[in-house]
Amino acid sequence: LYGRKTGSDWASVAAAYIESMLRQYGISPLGSSYSHPFDVTVRLRERNDSVRVAMKNVLGMIEGRNPDEYVVVGAHFDHLGVGAEVDGDSIYNGADDNASGVSAVLQIARAFAESGIQPERNVIFAFWDGEEAGLYGSRHFVSTCAFLDKIKAYLNFDMIGRNNKPEQPQHVVYFYTAAHPVFGDWLKQDIARYSLRLQPDYRAWDRPTGGSDNASFALCNIPIIWYHTDGHPDYHQPSDHTDRLNWEKMIEITKAAFLNAWNLANENKY
Repeated sequence: LYGRKTGSDWASVAAAYIESMLRQYGISPLGSSYSHPFDVTVRLRERNDSVRVAMKNVLGMIEGRNPDEYVVVGAHFDHLGVGAEVDGDSIYNGADDNASGVSAVLQIARAFAESGIQPERNVIFAFWDGEEAGLYGSRHFVSTCAFLDKIKAYLNFDMIGRNNKPEQPQHVVYFYTAAHPVFGDWLKQDIARYSLRLQPDYRAWDRPTGGSDNASFALCNIPIIWYHTDGHPDYHQPSDHTDRLNWEKMIEITKAAFLNAWNLANENKY
């Protein structure tokens, strides 16, 4: 979709596709609509000027037995759009960044719905706009959320589809809030129990405020888990194509993260 640049018609097409999948899975919107539009003033460096950009988050929810507690599972769907030509290609596809993460959230949403089991907590499936321009979608959500103090945790995906090193095809970085060591225990136990083909780099972080939309939640002192497969030469390049993704690893990460999300939604405490 021509790189899904924030505010573009192609980003709107991506948002409509995500909404259609949530409808197909039978997941209700958060509030009266899946689409949650907002406007942001963005500074244009090349013109030394500012412009108002219309953005939209896509938000669905499965209601839990406890209406007063929430967990959020999220990934950004925007990317860089069309830009400077590199090796004859000017479309910055963003297959890894972050179509890979969006696919994980969609599949986790589907798995929750198809389980037929109502979770203890409300589970919000969030697809953020404007991450590449400055975390605008997640920042807007936390700044306007009427139940922010009831969000127990946030699970983030950003770039989960590549091999940082060819000789380590099962490598994944697992960031989590250090004050909740059980997050690390969960993944270790699930890898052993379900024979998941992953070799995580566990990175406990006092306050995970860098890198992606997890920062918006960490700044509000909400515990986070974040899956990431490290940088690669195609980062923010037109060469970030689907044919370079490690599909098997994406599937294993999605399985592991579904188990994380299930625990976040159902465990009494963590």
